[in-house]
Amino acid sequence: MSEVRRDNKKRRLLTGESQDKDGRYRYKYYDASGNRKSVYSWRLTDSDPYPKGKRKDISLREKEKNIKKELEENICSDGGNLTVLELVQKYINQKRGVKHNTQANYNFVINIIKKEAFGAKRIDTVKLSDAREWLIKLQDDGRGYSTIHSVRGVVRPAFQMAVDDEILKKNPFEFQLATVVVNDSVTREAITRKQERDFLRFIKEDKHFCQYYDAIYILFNTGLRISEFVGLTISDIEFDNHRIKVDHQLQRKRNMEYVIETPKTEKGERYVPMMNDVEECFRRIIANRKKPKVEPMIDGYCGFLCLDKNEMPMVALHWEKYFQHIREKYNSIYKVQMPCITPHVCRHTFCSNKAKSGMNPKTLQYIMGHSDISVTLNTYTHLQFDDALDEMKKLSLKETKKVCNG
Repeated sequence: MSEVRRDNKKRRLLTGESQDKDGRYRYKYYDASGNRKSVYSWRLTDSDPYPKGKRKDISLREKEKNIKKELEENICSDGGNLTVLELVQKYINQKRGVKHNTQANYNFVINIIKKEAFGAKRIDTVKLSDAREWLIKLQDDGRGYSTIHSVRGVVRPAFQMAVDDEILKKNPFEFQLATVVVNDSVTREAITRKQERDFLRFIKEDKHFCQYYDAIYILFNTGLRISEFVGLTISDIEFDNHRIKVDHQLQRKRNMEYVIETPKTEKGERYVPMMNDVEECFRRIIANRKKPKVEPMIDGYCGFLCLDKNEMPMVALHWEKYFQHIREKYNSIYKVQMPCITPHVCRHTFCSNKAKSGMNPKTLQYIMGHSDISVTLNTYTHLQFDDALDEMKKLSLKETKKVCNG
């Protein structure tokens, strides 16, 4: 049995503790990287008096406590020698079956981290304050809120992976982003009913843009995502059942490769009801559809409704450009300017109009294909005073009728 080590006051010394011949106490330990280190103090405990002529310092036991706390908070194994960039790459490399736009976002984040000195930092040295300062720096450098949101959306789960692997004790990115950087992103607002009518009327009466009227009318009156709309085929328009089958979306990669993807969310696969006016628009689109020499087929799908000049399916970028050119021409003619209108604004406008009309939120959630009811309910926060006043008048009228009938 090994002999219990004691100091010159006969006090028992703990593992790693010792006392030199001159009376100074020493504590030996291994740091996070496995290197042997030592700290010293002239006092073993806080109750010991300071030796005459010696610099005042905290006791050895207090230093031990701080060291153990620091090791626990920062790193639990030598895996902490990974850099931030290496950790993020490791996290992304474990992702399989991701959609191409998600992979593009990963590549975008990686390229940002590669340019930042923060990317070369060892993960075990990254503190909460370091993470905050880096995101603030990104915004100071001109990065927008949405970009910073994307970066943190990848870096945070990467650090959480290190925590789950017991490489780190805490995730330095576990904080509310809005408490660190300013949300300067522009909210995409729905346009008013009058603006919608004016916009559609202008398109319908314009000799060039009238060819896009039916499609844009459909976007305003179905709430379809533009990637869902461009992915529609003739067989997806079920006239007999008065519905649109939505079970896929069409996208085009940067290398111009066309791909069919599943809907954006798990609730995205659905049937969207068609009213008579929408049905008429679809019938005209199908009747006027180009007859390609070779019917384009993408991942087994063919019969796409809208084809470009190369007899390939139109994609979101086509329609975003059409909307831009229409608005520019409108604003060059009229003094009352039309706000920025995009395919997504059509979707948001549809959702807002149905919310204002009193549609049940769960029904609206289904039509929109929202994965979470909170996304749908957020539409109701865009209602204005006039909407509240109209709703109060309707309720008051109903109550008056009840009283009269009672």
